[in-house]
Amino acid sequence: MHAFHVLREPVRRRILELLAESEHSSGQVTAVIAKEFGITQPAVSMHLRVLRESGFATVRPEGARRIYTMDGGPLAEMDAWLQQFRTFWDHRLNPLDTEIARGRKRKKLEDPSP
Repeated sequence: MHAFHVLREPVRRRILELLAESEHSSGQVTAVIAKEFGITQPAVSMHLRVLRESGFATVRPEGARRIYTMDGGPLAEMDAWLQQFRTFWDHRLNPLDTEIARGRKRKKLEDPSP
């Protein structure tokens, strides 16, 4: 399954956000995802399986629990592929960086308190 296809699903993106913070047991992931998305444990398990099979997550047994960890390999591959397109948006974002810096400088001059 193509990496972009895997990540088009909001539930899987949210699971990756959780795993990017730290490793989680399948029960911890299920609790968060069920609360936020209102889906069942089998549905969460299906998303975890897709992430595992596509290389975005790894799992290891810890007693009766399954501990999931994010694997950044597919994201690095996506980043490398996107590199060829960065020139199309970098030159547009550079002026934004300049304006943000100007706004911060102006704010500091207007409000000299630490």
